[in-house]
Amino acid sequence: FMPSFEQLENPKSNIASQVISSDGVVLGTFYIQNRTNTHFEELSPNVVNALLATEDARFFKHSGIDFRGLFRVIVKNIILRNKNAGGGSTITQQLAKNLFPRNKDMNFIELIVIKMKEWLTAVKLEKSYTKQEIIAMYLNTVDFGSQAYGIKSAAKTFFDKEPSDLTIDESALLIGLLKAPTYFSPVRNPENSIKRRNVVL
Repeated sequence: FMPSFEQLENPKSNIASQVISSDGVVLGTFYIQNRTNTHFEELSPNVVNALLATEDARFFKHSGIDFRGLFRVIVKNIILRNKNAGGGSTITQQLAKNLFPRNKDMNFIELIVIKMKEWLTAVKLEKSYTKQEIIAMYLNTVDFGSQAYGIKSAAKTFFDKEPSDLTIDESALLIGLLKAPTYFSPVRNPENSIKRRNVVL
């Protein structure tokens, strides 16, 4: 199915409920997914730079679909069979996939159809939101592992910080987790985590 305009304007995600005392102290959190949304203005520029460098270097130059990136994927991955060349999905396409998840069991034809729908959804998202809003929405939807969903929960879980206070190294480590949260976990696989952080840096 294609998401409606109303669904694009009001995307749903599981948000944690916080119990706060009268003096503003968080006493506890209840959640299905440990996620607290954050706005673009609350993000450290280090987080944004790390994300753009690794996921979508031409983010501000395309309208949801990076045809140059797609051409690179076709040449390197398919023709030259280089499996380490990376994917061609933009941040906006990844956001579309996160907001409107795919079914697990799909054949090749169904996957192609879903991809086309994600492209159309990405273009709609680009028309409905600013680039800054798309970055914030994307960072609010992703899984960082260790029960941390979204950049705010990840910053708190791994560094006991707000997203605005993350250093270059910390931002690189968190963005590095997006590729494979368990494999690059600083808790479970610290060596892998450092290597991935260095790639992002």
